[in-house]
Amino acid sequence: MAAPDGNRGLTTGAPGGAHRPALSRCVSVDPAKFAGAYWGRAPLLSLASELEGADGFRDLLSPDDADELLSRRGLRTPFIRVAKDGALVPPGRYTGSGGSGAEIDDQVLDEKILTLYADGATLVFQGLHRTWPPLIEFAGELGAALGQPLQINAYLTPPGNQGFATHYDTHDVFVLQVDGRKRWKIHPPVLDDPLERQNWNGRADEVTATAAGEPALDVVLEPGDALYLPRGWLHSAAAQDDSSLHLTIGIRALTRYALVEALLGEAANDPRLRATLPYALDVSDPDQLEPELTETIEALRDWLDTASPAAVAERLRRRAWPAARPAALRPLAQAAAIRALAPDDRIVPRERLRWRLEPDGDDRITLRVFDRAVTFPAGCALALRAFLDGGVTRVGDLPGLDENEDRLVLARRLLREAIAVPA
Repeated sequence: MAAPDGNRGLTTGAPGGAHRPALSRCVSVDPAKFAGAYWGRAPLLSLASELEGADGFRDLLSPDDADELLSRRGLRTPFIRVAKDGALVPPGRYTGSGGSGAEIDDQVLDEKILTLYADGATLVFQGLHRTWPPLIEFAGELGAALGQPLQINAYLTPPGNQGFATHYDTHDVFVLQVDGRKRWKIHPPVLDDPLERQNWNGRADEVTATAAGEPALDVVLEPGDALYLPRGWLHSAAAQDDSSLHLTIGIRALTRYALVEALLGEAANDPRLRATLPYALDVSDPDQLEPELTETIEALRDWLDTASPAAVAERLRRRAWPAARPAALRPLAQAAAIRALAPDDRIVPRERLRWRLEPDGDDRITLRVFDRAVTFPAGCALALRAFLDGGVTRVGDLPGLDENEDRLVLARRLLREAIAVPA
């Protein structure tokens, strides 16, 4: 397995002006060891004293930040959930009208949240990688280092309470303890590497039985500690004598089953596999089904020998790229830059933009990015490649174009399509 590169300029801010690679804030071992010994294989506990910087995670989200989200940011469902006694609280118990001028009836009401939290409910902030600026940046950096899309939730639990019963997730997680202390009990999987459709509810009895045994790891996370859990590992967490705030980073890695799904999507192009089953066939009868199944398996084997890696890769690209957005841009400033653009101005590719440039007939070239394909005249190929590779930033230096006006037209298009940003 290739090691995730935690040092590709993917860094995150820290107090005092220091910068640390995002992955080094989550694990206490180097990226190669994490990839080879832990990624998808085993839990990893990283104490605050072992992590680079060792000053915790309050710069990402603090208890005061959580209070602001609950009271001043107009938070709505589903960006928050509330759990009590192992079950979710109906949203109607903590949401309502935003007041005059806000025609919204599902805003979080701080006084109702106060009552639930004071009575022992856990507050779950969802999708913080899309709503809270420090975590937007951190998620982008960590996701790029891992090469995987991810999401970030936060869990705020009152003293002595537990939000959810023992369960497993269908994605890997990093747990970052921000404030307070929380006891985690970790048990081995009842199902190795579960897919998203194989959630723990379908194996509740096995989960309960396994959770009754000796845990593989029983630890109290202190502020600044981090824990990595591969998908499928059972876990429960309870706040100790004070309230607990932790971040959970869910990594939705693609699996080999995703390759199978992509292959099956391509298999629809084979006429033998699209053939109608015989008239009046009873598909519940194994004897009737057996010859059709045999012929289908034979047809599938024949087709697999001709499967195109390029076609499968394109299906996976369409699935994976939209799951990880590039860095945020400033629409108003971007629009102003388009209007005022001059040959001496500099533009750069949007940070964390994934792209692929490919011919499209004799006179066009297509640039594929995370959510769409953009077509340009073939004569722009040299300039596009030089820009996207980072070799040229000054608009007037874009190669392969004869006039500055042509360079400005291309640069404006790149800015308008949110492929470029002002340097």
